[in-house]
Amino acid sequence: MGQRQSTHLRFTAKNSSSAEGNEAISPSLRVLLCILSVITLVFSVGPTPPVLAAAAPARPVFVGFDAEQGHLTSTSDEAISIGILTAMAEINTRGGVLDGRPLQLIIKDNRSVPARGIENIRKFAAIPDLLAVVGGKFSPVILEEIPLLHETKMIMLDAWGAADGIIDNDHNPNYCFRLSLRDSWAIETMITHAQKKGLSKLGVLFPTTSWGRSNDQAIRHYVSLHPEITITQSQWYHWGDQSLLDHYQLVLGSGAEAVLLIANEAEGSILVKEVAALPPEQRFPIISHWGVSGGNFVTMAGKAIEELDFSVVQTFSFFDQRREEQKRTFYKTAGLLFQIHGPEDVVSPVGAAQAYDLIHILALAVNRAGTTDRAKIRAALEQVTKYDGLIKFYQQPFSPERHEALAPKDLFMGTFRMDGSIHRIEP
Repeated sequence: MGQRQSTHLRFTAKNSSSAEGNEAISPSLRVLLCILSVITLVFSVGPTPPVLAAAAPARPVFVGFDAEQGHLTSTSDEAISIGILTAMAEINTRGGVLDGRPLQLIIKDNRSVPARGIENIRKFAAIPDLLAVVGGKFSPVILEEIPLLHETKMIMLDAWGAADGIIDNDHNPNYCFRLSLRDSWAIETMITHAQKKGLSKLGVLFPTTSWGRSNDQAIRHYVSLHPEITITQSQWYHWGDQSLLDHYQLVLGSGAEAVLLIANEAEGSILVKEVAALPPEQRFPIISHWGVSGGNFVTMAGKAIEELDFSVVQTFSFFDQRREEQKRTFYKTAGLLFQIHGPEDVVSPVGAAQAYDLIHILALAVNRAGTTDRAKIRAALEQVTKYDGLIKFYQQPFSPERHEALAPKDLFMGTFRMDGSIHRIEP
């Protein structure tokens, strides 16, 4: 994939691991994390006063990232890391938080396994001055972590996971905050897209996971309110299945006019190749949830993607002619850190953008709280106002009644190009 693939290889070595066995951080990333502790020197806009130059460095404060680093085809972890680190560099350049304390990132690898994620949360909770943990792509991991998050009063900043239950978890106070879409919004956007194409009879392919069940529940609720939509058949597959063709053909045989696909890059690319090999009259539109955009989907699917009407739900595109000033600010820092100078350089763009905005909002909350006490930071997150972010202007990202920073109107459908980039489908 040209520059897009080389960025991934430069940033993360998927097979590396630490002595602990639960972290996978490449040497280049370790160097970068060290650089962040003195990033103010790199980005300084003026001479440092002698008294400051002689002062002892301020103690850092930490943010954790519970990442699927060991998942070989994922790029969402890379994108979220880029968003976090770019925001941290900007914040540290301006003096950090709490009167001069720099932000630093600690990454632990959950390998997309809930049990590993739970152990990571336990370790994060034991680290002094760790403010919050950022969650990754896999909703099943975050859902299983929720009891321990609340037991340890650990703030979860969800930068990707879409299951409604991550936020709708019945805990009060709620320590989970999301700047991402949720499944019920994704389903509404996907079905609305089908209706715009004149399609009302839909089949669905679900994974047999808590994320699949979340989407099943969302579809059932939506259809109960929209009788003009018919779900002709639902098929369930397992992560790791080597073929989805039988499921697809059963859906088509039920009278479906299009397929709603709930999948990540591995199973999504398998389906695309199998459907592209069918006669043209059997290639029905595939309207996909965004899991496929969190990995090397186009590389894995190959030219088969060009043979299909394939669309994917998104929340942000660097290719849009919108938020230009904010994108220039992002590129200025990301260019220095990661050689990201334009939209074609950003893999899994929603992850980078959402994590970037989340960290800036967290910093505002920390300064508002005036402490590293997570209970007070949690309360302060509900009070932050007027942040002009990369994705949008947030009048109040979170409130006591709403822990979702985005809204249904922020979603849109996009299409893949062969370089892996995703472009908005304009209404």
